[in-house]
Amino acid sequence: QVQLVESGGGLVQAGGSLRLSCAVSGSIAIINAMGWYRQAPGKQRELVARITSGGSTNYADSVKGRFTISRDNAENTVYLQMNSLKPEDTAVYFCNVYGWAFKSGSADYWGKGTLVTVSS
Repeated sequence: QVQLVESGGGLVQAGGSLRLSCAVSGSIAIINAMGWYRQAPGKQRELVARITSGGSTNYADSVKGRFTISRDNAENTVYLQMNSLKPEDTAVYFCNVYGWAFKSGSADYWGKGTLVTVSS
């Protein structure tokens, strides 16, 4: 099995910062892309940021210049530094990994999510 455990969510005032972490463990042997998605109430899940194994990144237009994604390959961990948070950033944030694991092969793997609430 592959486990993704997110941490770092919480309540913050507008303009504040949070740092999300996602630790990947279990039977995953190869990790390719790692990313963060979010889902606000009544809305579809959307990509926030993504980073490849080579370090290339892409961001949703709404977070460019405010959020930074990074990864520690030795620790199988991906981070999302969120600055200048806005109330519209309020959502459940999900960690996503695309990789290869024993038995299940190549697949997308998801964490259970961590809630970020930004108050105005």
